[in-house]
Amino acid sequence: MKVAYIRVSTEEQNTARQQEAMKALGVEKIFIEKISGKNLNRPQLKAMMEYVREGDCLYVESYSRLARSTQDLLSIIEKLTEKKVAFISLKENIDTTTPQGKFMLTVFAGLAEFERTCLLQRQREGIECAKAEGKYKGRKPVEKPENFDEVIKLWKDGEITARRAMQKLNLTASTFYRMVK
Repeated sequence: MKVAYIRVSTEEQNTARQQEAMKALGVEKIFIEKISGKNLNRPQLKAMMEYVREGDCLYVESYSRLARSTQDLLSIIEKLTEKKVAFISLKENIDTTTPQGKFMLTVFAGLAEFERTCLLQRQREGIECAKAEGKYKGRKPVEKPENFDEVIKLWKDGEITARRAMQKLNLTASTFYRMVK
């Protein structure tokens, strides 16, 4: 059976391009996810891994749709191999049913992780430079509401719940407790 896993990182992104590519291949079952690929805790990924069985072939538009880290990608591929499920990545033209395909997958995954790590490092360096130049100051701190002290007294005296105090102050739980400290 031809099975596909399609993923985009956010709800706003569109899966149509990936879906069309899979339909053109005659894929019979598609698992679609709109969530970050930073880890393996993805419902549709888990469902797909449970669904595939010996003789199936898993198609992805690009291996980066399946996993962001080399370790995660190779872990998924190992599980697929144990289940005797083939893996094909269209963009990189990788087919794990061949030794060359397995080798290329490992090389490409390593390069993708290296590229992502470099990008994050450049981003951190850019933020540090901007901070040094006074252009980047981070998120503005939340100011204490005018009625903060009186609402906190009501809460500490047990007259209102913490949730009610947060509502009165229009604060999130984390901000509320940080200010109370």
